[in-house]
Amino acid sequence: MNSKSLLRSTVLLAVAAGIAASPVQAGAVSHEPPSEGVQFVKLDHPQPVRESARTEAVEFFWYDCEHSQQLEQPLQAWAEKHRADVALRRVPAIWPGDPGEGTQRAHARLYYTLERLGLVERLQTGAFRSIHNDRVDLTTEAAAVDWVVRHGVDAQLFRQAYRSTEVRESVDDAAAQFVRYGIDELPTVVVQGEYRTSPTKAGGVDAMPEVLNYLVQQEWPQKR
Repeated sequence: MNSKSLLRSTVLLAVAAGIAASPVQAGAVSHEPPSEGVQFVKLDHPQPVRESARTEAVEFFWYDCEHSQQLEQPLQAWAEKHRADVALRRVPAIWPGDPGEGTQRAHARLYYTLERLGLVERLQTGAFRSIHNDRVDLTTEAAAVDWVVRHGVDAQLFRQAYRSTEVRESVDDAAAQFVRYGIDELPTVVVQGEYRTSPTKAGGVDAMPEVLNYLVQQEWPQKR
């Protein structure tokens, strides 16, 4: 098993084990609101947020993670409903020192290039599908350029962004953020730099938007 497959299997097994150990969270219907320590946890070291007007939600994801792929469309729909009160920010997975760090950095570089060009909403789902379902290797500049050109993106503009200092710095910052936020499961969403939920905590990917709704509701009155 290569390092990429090993990391993917480790992440998925951790999620599956956590959900299997929490049958009430995973399967039972409850009218009780989410509670701290069960459906979400408080970060040991709360992080500063980048926008004061709206509540910040930060998604930590990996293109080659099945659960990150499953969350993508529900998260987009959730963010659209909360466009007025939530600022969604994404951080691609980079675990410093992990055997698969090279692949993670390449995927992060692809993501930040799409972000810099304003193409995330248009191509994010396609990137998941190509990398995860079709097993397309997008870890080199040549492969990434070929892929975006097939999706109608100008090759020269993409190359300029891909090679830019801003994208390189964003990739380095993503690795630092994974350490600062203490991320150990994908996907994870952190609300207002303080509260974190994930499939294991929420009771599955499908349950995450409801938990996020609750966390945003707790934060939003403070911003009025």
